[in-house]
This record gives sequence, structure tokens and C-alpha cells, in this order.
Amino acid sequence: MRIGVVSDTHNNLKNCRRIVQIFNDAGVDAVVHTGDITQAKTLAVFAALDAPLYGVFGNNDQEREALEATAQEFGFRFQDPPLDIVRSHRRIIVVHDPRDLEGVFGKEHDLALHGHTHMLRMERQGSQLIFNPGECAGHMVGLNAVGVVDLDTLEPNLVHF
Repeated sequence: MRIGVVSDTHNNLKNCRRIVQIFNDAGVDAVVHTGDITQAKTLAVFAALDAPLYGVFGNNDQEREALEATAQEFGFRFQDPPLDIVRSHRRIIVVHDPRDLEGVFGKEHDLALHGHTHMLRMERQGSQLIFNPGECAGHMVGLNAVGVVDLDTLEPNLVHF
């Protein structure tokens, strides 16, 4: 099983459409957004995904009522961090700010996902993986990337666009 990981889309609709295409072409089984969607119209773009969408709200997600309504409309599961999910026998903790991992990322987790920094992070802690695919909002030209994590091997791959 493979999951797509995206963060900090910051209302870049063009990039979000490309991200949906990347994940659909990759045939991921689920997608996780680690926050900073910004506006409901951006979240609505993800309705074209061929996989379920999970996520957390970030510090720039100020239109909460509209974001929550859009998430509900499309059957997305979004909440304030932390989000604890299990996919393919792997326990995954999702936050926006990596500082929020302290106290919630435990030995029972296989994978921690975060955003906020717009910087790539692929860090192993024993058998655990902490992952942030980095920039995808177009703020840092040439660095747009999303991630695909193989949950069987816990191997992350970057897809640049």
C-alpha cells in the first residue's frame, strides 16, 4: 500500500491540480495533507482524487468553517492535529508543525508526517520514519515536490513537479 503526502499548498490551485494528477497517476491508496490548505476552494480541488483524503489543519487555515464544510461535503477526514490513523497495519501520526510531534509521536507509531517548514525531511529513528515532502505551494521555484510512501517498506519517494 502506498500513500501520497502533501503539505502547505497555500491556495496554489494550479499546483493542487497537478498534485491530484500525480497521485492519481501513481495509484496511491490514500492521500494525507499535513495542513496549510488556506481556502476551501483549494480543498475542493482534491475532490478529483481517486483515493481517500485525510489531513490536519495548519496555522494558515483561517477559513475553518468553509474548510470543514468542504471536507464534509467530499467525505474527507480533517481535524486539528494530531491525527492518528492506521493504514495497512501502520500507525501514522500527522501534525502540521513538527514541534507538535513532541509528546504525540511514540514508539507505537511507524510513521510521522508533518509540514509547516516547506523543507524536505526524511529522518529515520530506528524503525520509524519522520517525513515532510517539503515545498509544493510554488513559493520556492524549482522545489515543488510531493511524497509517496510505501507502507510495506516505509520507503519515501519524492515526486518533483
